[in-house]
This record gives sequence, structure tokens and C-alpha cells, in this order.
Amino acid sequence: MSLYEQVADLPLTVESVEYERRERETTKFTRATTVVSLSGPGEDGDNRGAGEDVTYDADLHLIPDEFDLAGEYTIDSFSETVDSLDLFPGTESAEVDDHFRHYRQWAFESAALDLALRQADTHLGAELGRAYDRVQFVTSPPLGDPPSLDRVAAWRERDPDIEFKLDADDGWTDDLVAELADAGVRVVDLKALYEDSEVAGSANPALYRRVAEAFPDAILEDPAWTDETATALDSARERVSWDFPITGVESVRNLPFEPAWLNIKPSRFGSLSSLLDTIDFCEEHEIQMYGGGQFELGVGRRQLHLLASLCYPDSPNDVAPTEYNDPDPPAELPGSPLSVGEVRGFR
Repeated sequence: MSLYEQVADLPLTVESVEYERRERETTKFTRATTVVSLSGPGEDGDNRGAGEDVTYDADLHLIPDEFDLAGEYTIDSFSETVDSLDLFPGTESAEVDDHFRHYRQWAFESAALDLALRQADTHLGAELGRAYDRVQFVTSPPLGDPPSLDRVAAWRERDPDIEFKLDADDGWTDDLVAELADAGVRVVDLKALYEDSEVAGSANPALYRRVAEAFPDAILEDPAWTDETATALDSARERVSWDFPITGVESVRNLPFEPAWLNIKPSRFGSLSSLLDTIDFCEEHEIQMYGGGQFELGVGRRQLHLLASLCYPDSPNDVAPTEYNDPDPPAELPGSPLSVGEVRGFR
């Protein structure tokens, strides 16, 4: 039985929908998200399922009372209902990135899974027949413009064992790469597949070759794949990973080659079925996975921890607790590996 089949028929009763906007300064930008809450019958304090909409355009966040979802469902029929909705009513389709549609759908579906599990007096690990394990995580500080070792060095002063996922660009000089080589870098994100010029990384084969040689054990994420970059990464192909294009099994099949690694960001998939089917596919094809986040501010982050705990706990998961993204992180921070703690539903 597939992972999705193990939860698809869970009954779900929804009575009301509520939204709560969140906003927080991060090391990179002002982040806004919306917590979607589905309420239904259940014991006091356990009748609400929550998910988080991580749409990046703050102007597109939910307006209360847009959707009437009251009714009786299964997880699968609720997914079909949400999939049929115009999730951005009153907004021109050209203004809504396809990724945003997935982010919003995931908020509703993760909230539904949380509520259905609570109404069944169970939790995700029990339904999937998997135990929770402690989650290894990395943190991903910006290196500044021009990039420097300062932020990495500051973190390593606080915690000599901390490990990193870092965004590489053409500002990575030979000297900077040499300084970073022994700094606990587990993942180098080349970010070459983003169309947004403010986010997009480099397609420079010289940079790729430099990074591959300097970090012989690091995962190399989202390179542009051309004849020139393929040659530069030929000896490191088993460490190449993908993130931005991964939205389901078909997207994995459409990659230039079958990867050894994938970054699993649940919100990119939209539906629970697409996410769990992709995890099944990776396990069947021995593709290693690690988790990634979208600057979640609340329940969405904790759900990333749960999924990593059940499916890829020992990987370099880019799911550090939210406080790691604060401009001024508090003195007391949980270290890696992260204890999952008590679980109810899907959080």
C-alpha cells in the first residue's frame, strides 16, 4: 500500500475555516504567511487542524471567509474539492505564479490532514507505520553582498558543530571558497533555475567546477544543466540535487538524469498525494532525500520537522527552527539533531 493510500480514506468533518496572517523580519526579507485553520467536531483543544500558506507575494494572502468548506469528506475527496477551487478569487491569473497555487493548496491539505488525524485520535507516524527519529538540520544564512565568511564564522563561534546550506554566486572568489571549505558546508545551492533575477543564481561552469572541487562531499543543488555545466560537474554527478522544479513524480522523471538526491519541500507539491507519491518514488528508486523550507513562521515549519523525522531524518535538512532566520537570533537555540517531541495529528 502506498503512503498516500494509508491516509487517503481518513474521514474528515469540517465545520469552519479561519485565517491568521503572520509577519516577521528574517535575515533576507519581511516574511508574511497565513495560517489556515479548519475546525470540526472533536475534544476540546483538539478539534482544529492547521496548515500554512507560504505564498511570497504579501498582497495575495488570504481574505477571511473566501471559501465555504463545511462538510463531510475523506482526505482524498477534500483534496479533490480544494483542487477544483479558484484559490485566488478576484486576482488576475497572470499575477499568480503556479508555485503560489501549490503553496495555497498545501496549506488547506496539510490543515485537513492535521484535523482528520486528530478526529481519528491518531497521528501521522502511526498511520504510516513509521517511528519518529531525531532530525538533523543545517542552517542557511545569507553571506552578504559582497559575500564573506562573517555570518558563517559567527554561527560557528556559537556552535562549532553547526552545518550549513549556502547559496553560491559569481561573487564566490577563490579565497572565499577556500575559507568555506572546512566550515561544515553540507549543501551548496546554485539557484540557477529561478526566473526571478533577485533570486536566480549562476550558470557559470567555472563556478560549478570550483565548488565541486572545494566541497567534495557537499550536495550541489539546482545547477543549470548545459553541455558546459554538465562537463564541469561530471565527476560530481552523484551529488547533484534538484529543488525548484520538483513538484511531483513526473517532474522527477523529467530531470536531465535520475538524481541521487532531491530536496523535498512539501509546499511545492500542492497536494498530499503528489508529495507522498514522490517520497514513495524516491524510496523505490533509492533517491536520497532531504527536507527544505520556505521561511515558514509557524505550524508549517513544525510539519517539515515531522516529515523529515519520518522519512529522511539523517539528511542535511534545511529546516532549522524559525529562530535561526531571525536577524538577531536568541541566545538559546535548539541544536541539531532536533527532538520532535509530542505529536498529535500532523504537528
